[in-house]
Amino acid sequence: MCGIAGFIDYKQGSSQEILIKITKELHHRGPDASGHQIFDSAGVQIGIGHQRLAIIDLSDSGIQPMQFGDLWIVFNGEIYNYQNIKKELLLLGHHFTGHSDTEVILHAFQQWGISCVDKFIGMFAFVVYDAKARTIHCVRDRAGIKPFFYYWHDGLFLFASELKAFHKHPQFKKEINFDAVAAFMQHGHVPTPHCIFNYAYKLRPGHYLKLDIDSRALDIFKYWEVYSAYNKPKLDISFEEAKTETEKILKSAFEYRMVSDVPVGVFLSGGYDSACLTAILQKDRNERLKTFTIGVPDIGLNESEYAKSVADHLGTEHHEYSCTQKEALELISELPYYYDEPFGDQSAIPTMFLCKMTSDQVTVALSADGGDEVFAGYTRYEYIMKYGNALNRIPGFARKGVSDIMNLISADYIPLMKNKYNFHDRYEKFKSLLKDPSAKNMMLSISRQFDEEQISALLNKNVNALETYYTSEGLSKNFYSPLAYMMAVDYQTFLLDDVLQKVDRASMAFSLESREPFIDHRIIEWAAQLPDNYKYSNGVKKYILKEIVYKHIPKELMDRPKMGFQIPTANWLSTDLKNQVLYYLSDDNIASQGIFRLPAVQKLREGFFSGKKEYAHKIWYLLMFQMWYEKWMD
Repeated sequence: MCGIAGFIDYKQGSSQEILIKITKELHHRGPDASGHQIFDSAGVQIGIGHQRLAIIDLSDSGIQPMQFGDLWIVFNGEIYNYQNIKKELLLLGHHFTGHSDTEVILHAFQQWGISCVDKFIGMFAFVVYDAKARTIHCVRDRAGIKPFFYYWHDGLFLFASELKAFHKHPQFKKEINFDAVAAFMQHGHVPTPHCIFNYAYKLRPGHYLKLDIDSRALDIFKYWEVYSAYNKPKLDISFEEAKTETEKILKSAFEYRMVSDVPVGVFLSGGYDSACLTAILQKDRNERLKTFTIGVPDIGLNESEYAKSVADHLGTEHHEYSCTQKEALELISELPYYYDEPFGDQSAIPTMFLCKMTSDQVTVALSADGGDEVFAGYTRYEYIMKYGNALNRIPGFARKGVSDIMNLISADYIPLMKNKYNFHDRYEKFKSLLKDPSAKNMMLSISRQFDEEQISALLNKNVNALETYYTSEGLSKNFYSPLAYMMAVDYQTFLLDDVLQKVDRASMAFSLESREPFIDHRIIEWAAQLPDNYKYSNGVKKYILKEIVYKHIPKELMDRPKMGFQIPTANWLSTDLKNQVLYYLSDDNIASQGIFRLPAVQKLREGFFSGKKEYAHKIWYLLMFQMWYEKWMD
C-alpha cells in the first residue's frame, strides 16, 4: 500500500520541487521510502512520485518509480497472484531483478499491454508511462478499492491517491463543483466519477485512462463492471453444491490476502463477515491469527464481548481496544484532513481508532467489508423483499395521505419505536417510499438525506443532478430482480464511495494496509449468479454465508442483532458538539460563504435543537462540509 502522485504539464511550469511537495503530502500512506522521477521531453514536463509502505519485497529492489525498458510505473496496492503471473512470464523469457509485484506489473504490461489487468487478482491504482509510445496509462482496480483522483485543465494533468496532493501544485484551481456539493448533501459522499472540485475526477473502478502525450487526447475505457456478472443466467445448482463452491472461492480469496513479508492481522467484530473470514483462515493454520476489535463503551458501541467469544472459539490471538467518548469526539477535528473531500459517514471515527490501535501490532489488516453487498446483508434488501410488493399494491392517493400525516408528526412522538436504533432516519425515508415504492426509488430514498426539492431549497445556486451509478441501468431486464438491482447499485455506490474510501483513509492515516478479501472479483462474479433465495431466504439475510459460518462456529455464538459502527449522532450534536454546530452553521458563516440558503439552514438548525432528531444526519452532513471548507478553502 502506498501513495502515488504526478503531473503532465504542457506549460512546463512544474519542477522537481513541486513533484516532491505533492508526493510528500501523501507521506502517511507510505513512510518507508520516497521516490521521484522527472522527464523533460518535447515540450512537456512529466513527473511521477511515490511514497512507499513496504509490504512485499522489503529490499531496495521494490522502490518506485520503477523502470523496465521504456516503461516506468508508480503503483499503489497489491497484486496477490503476482507469483503465478511471474512464473508465466519467466516461461516467456522474462528476467526479474527483485521479488516485488510492482516489477511483475511492468513485465506483464510489456508482454500483454493493458489487457494484463485481466490477469490481476488484487487491489490497485497504477500509472505506467511509456517513454517510447509517449503514452500514460492510469488504471484502477475492478471494485475501486484503491482511490485514484485526476485533474485535467488548462494544459495540466495531475493524478494522486488523495485529493490533498493537488493543493501542493501552484496551478491547481480549487473551484467548488456545486453539483457535487448537492450530491454530497444527499449521499454523504461525492459519487464517482465526480469530485468536489471542478476539473477534478475520480477514475471509475474497472476503468483505465489513456493520455496520448503528443496529441493530448484523453480517453477512458472500461475493462470490467459488476453488471457483467449479474447479466448472466442464474446457476442451476443445488444449495449444498453452491455452499461448497462458495466456501472454496472464499478460501482462495482469503488466503491470497495473507501474502505478505510483514505481519498480518484481521479485524474481528463478531459479525458474520469477519467471523467467516477469521474461521476459514484459522482452520488450517498452526499459528494463531492476530485479531483486533474496538469498542466505545461510553456510547453503547461495544462488540468486544461478541468478538472475544468468536476469537476464543477459533483460538486466535485476540486484541481488544476501547476508546472513550471524549477520545472519539477529539478525533472529529482530524477528519477533514484525512478525508480531504467532504465525507459524512460517522463510522469513520471508530474505524480510525481501530486502525490506529491495530497499526501498533501489524502492518497489514484484513477487513471484512463487502459481505453485505455481495451476499445481501443490508436491512434495505429485507425491506424490498418483504414490503416492496405490498407498498406497490396500496393506491397512490392512500400512500400520499399517510405520508402527509407523517409530515405532521415528529418521529419523537411515536411510542416505543422512537427509542429504536436509527428510527428517526428510517422514519424520514419511509415517507419518501410511500410516494414511490419502486426498487429504484427505494434505493434512492435509502441512499439520500435530501430529495431534489429539498436540495433546491438548501443550495444558493441552481444545481444539476450528477450522472452516477445510483441511476445506472446496466442490469438487463432478462436478469432483473429487485434484489439484484439493489445489490448491483450498492456495489457501485455505497461500497465504492463510502465503505472503501472510509477504510482506505482510516487505515492509511496510520500507515496500515487494509485488505478486502470479500471484494475479490471472483467472489462477486460467482455470487451474482447464485439464485436470489440462496442469499435471502425466508427472511434470513446472507443465508448462504451464514450456513458456511455455522460449519465453523456454533449458531448460538453468532445469532444477535447487527450492530455496526454507529455513533449517537443526534445526542452528540445536541450536547458535546453543540458549540461546533452553532459556530459552523452560524448565520454569519452560512451567509458569508454563499453556498447554502440561510433560511433553509436556519430551519434545519432550529428544528433539530427544538427536538427534531430526524434532522441529525442532515446537520451532521452540513457540519462535515463546513469543517472541510474551513480546512481546504479558507
